[in-house]
Amino acid sequence: MVYKAEYIWIDGTPSAGKLRSKTKIIEDGEEPGIWGFDGSSTNQATGDKSDCVLKPASIFPDPIRGGDDVLVMCEVMLVDGKPHPTNTRAAAAKTAKKYKKHEPLFGIEQEFTLMKNGRPYGFPPAGYPEPQGGYYCGVGEDEIHGRPMIEDHLEACLSAGLSISGINAEVMPGQWEFQVGPLGLLEVSDQLWVARWLLYRIGEDYGIAATLDAKPAKGDWNGAGAHTNFSTKEMREEGGYKYIEAGCKALGAKAALHISNYGTGIEDRLTGAHETQRHDQFSYGVSDRGASIRIPWQVAVDKRGYLEDRRPNANIDPYVVARLMVETICGAMS
Repeated sequence: MVYKAEYIWIDGTPSAGKLRSKTKIIEDGEEPGIWGFDGSSTNQATGDKSDCVLKPASIFPDPIRGGDDVLVMCEVMLVDGKPHPTNTRAAAAKTAKKYKKHEPLFGIEQEFTLMKNGRPYGFPPAGYPEPQGGYYCGVGEDEIHGRPMIEDHLEACLSAGLSISGINAEVMPGQWEFQVGPLGLLEVSDQLWVARWLLYRIGEDYGIAATLDAKPAKGDWNGAGAHTNFSTKEMREEGGYKYIEAGCKALGAKAALHISNYGTGIEDRLTGAHETQRHDQFSYGVSDRGASIRIPWQVAVDKRGYLEDRRPNANIDPYVVARLMVETICGAMS
């Protein structure tokens, strides 16, 4: 007997890596091992030295094929066993180990937009729908588009054992969000990439594409972000508020570094409008969705908890963003 393993990896597409995958048939009783692929077809190698290596990092039940089949989130390696230059997980793993004592946790809010015929799903063939206002967490055929696909995606994520903590319709028609976490640095990143893969794969069955474009509709429409909620052990304990404020200040001191690693097209999204702070300015505040960093009101009341970095784009590499947040905040605490 055999089972199917879907090997998933991130390619070398400039600015924002794309997901790739292929299927391996494995004998029962054997674990998914390393596997090769043609890096010259994924922007990760030249034709004369085309071999790259897939190294399993996390394994999940396959909710689409079912049975004993699995999804295998992989790191890309060179043939000499070293991390490929496009492998951002390797650096994240070092950071997770270095700052383990602070027990950092993440919850990432992944916004995305469903697309059909080159337009956001729910937009008419020509022109525009009613202005945004009633779509966020809405209900009804006139305001909500794509719910069957979103529900299937949620069930698939849960069946795969992913730590999905919620979903909701977002501010623009055809725009949705799911949340992953709270989890550690590597876990939240691995699971976010697998959840994205499931979103794209399920979209195939519906004839609907999903995009992480930060501003898929120009004009008076919200962009798509990946708001990143972060806490350390010190922040979550009694008296943690001072560590939350210190974390905000540490992020402000390295604002330019973070912005440059927070996704493609960030200037289009972070304009100071549509619940954002400008990309070239930094601020933090309680319950302020127009700030770079929001401290939830309940956190201010409890004097402990977490902070929300509202700057990351929907198209972030979570390994990079989570690593930077840990290095900046935990580094300032050390």
